[in-house]
Amino acid sequence: MIAHDKAFRRFLIIWSGQLLSAIGSGLTAFALGVFVFQQTQSTTSYSFIILCSFLPSFLLLPFSGVLADRFDRKKMMIIGDIGSIAGILFILLVTLSGRMELWHIYLGVGISSLSAAILNPAFKAAVSDLVSEEMYSQASGLIQLASSAQYLISPLVAGFLLSAFDIQLVLLIDMMTFLLAVGAVLMIMKHDATPQKQERQSFFREMSEAFRYLLSKKGVFSLVLLMSVVCFYIGLLQSLFGPMMLTLTDSKTLGIALSASASGMLVSSLLIGLFGMGKSKVIMLSFSLVLAGLFYALMGVFTSVWLIMVFGFLFFITLPFVNTSLEVLIRTNVENERQGRVWSMITAISQIGFVLAFGSAGFLADHVFNPLFDPDRLLGQTVGHIIGTGAGRGIGFLFIVSGILVAILGMMIGRARKIHELEQQALEVIRT
Repeated sequence: MIAHDKAFRRFLIIWSGQLLSAIGSGLTAFALGVFVFQQTQSTTSYSFIILCSFLPSFLLLPFSGVLADRFDRKKMMIIGDIGSIAGILFILLVTLSGRMELWHIYLGVGISSLSAAILNPAFKAAVSDLVSEEMYSQASGLIQLASSAQYLISPLVAGFLLSAFDIQLVLLIDMMTFLLAVGAVLMIMKHDATPQKQERQSFFREMSEAFRYLLSKKGVFSLVLLMSVVCFYIGLLQSLFGPMMLTLTDSKTLGIALSASASGMLVSSLLIGLFGMGKSKVIMLSFSLVLAGLFYALMGVFTSVWLIMVFGFLFFITLPFVNTSLEVLIRTNVENERQGRVWSMITAISQIGFVLAFGSAGFLADHVFNPLFDPDRLLGQTVGHIIGTGAGRGIGFLFIVSGILVAILGMMIGRARKIHELEQQALEVIRT
């Protein structure tokens, strides 16, 4: 027991460093987005930062888990943290030089994203090295808390910092948090041995087998495609919420709105943890998506910052119910020995929705929807009387359309025979 307590304390040290670095990363992500939008008034430029922060990690996703199993995980974490520092330092230096261009920011963000792709799977895998099986649940909950901090805490703090200081201070704080994370890893490295390297198998063969397995499970594959569609609409919201709000208010209020909205996920996650969910995960999934679509659409209808914040909070409340329902339905219909490979493939396919959203959101906003809501255009003279005209109202209309489509998707799922069959199969497995 004493040894287990010491091991968990070492985990808490390394987790504290990752918590701080997650908050620092959230500060920089918020600050760079606001900075670029205020400089360019371009939604495309804003959303391209999000794409650069996501795409490198996405492309490395199939490989990073393999690396975490084959190499020293703590050294990988240090390399990842140092790489993130390098990316932020590059952006800081070009901003101080006064010769900054957008591609400088995109490059720096991309370097940090590559580094995160090395760090994150190594950190999650290192839990098995640091804590006993009895403490896995506590460790997993703390990891989820650390990853959520950049959405719950960072926007609020960054909004206040940007209202009083330059972006350089935010970048410096982010670099300091990564240095603290490196220090935390160095503190515990001498206490824990490197895990033994496992037998190497053909990576591409395993991935192709996982993909063929998914195709053979038509109900599961349908859910994976659903996850990709949901990720697309969430990606649109993630890309365009900031630009829409910045046409209505300042960066400090935007930070408050983002943190308050994201706290909805924390509330519903606690409710699920305390009370669980109903027996029918399909009905819960369908109902949650319909509500998510409704609140998504209502965020686009109004120009009141407080109403947008309320509906944003309600939208994020629904997401843990959607995610949990999807995960349970899939997990109970995939054999245990295939879980690792299959979940890696599921994550890769579902996150294609994010890539498509981050890549298209700026174009849709700047060149399709916002121009339609000029006061002298047709939609500006019709729908514009209801939701308003001018900057950002095209994004609001895109939110309305997206929300309606999400709600329709939720209703279709409730009537899908193949998805209901998944729940029946899961119940039969439990009975046997």
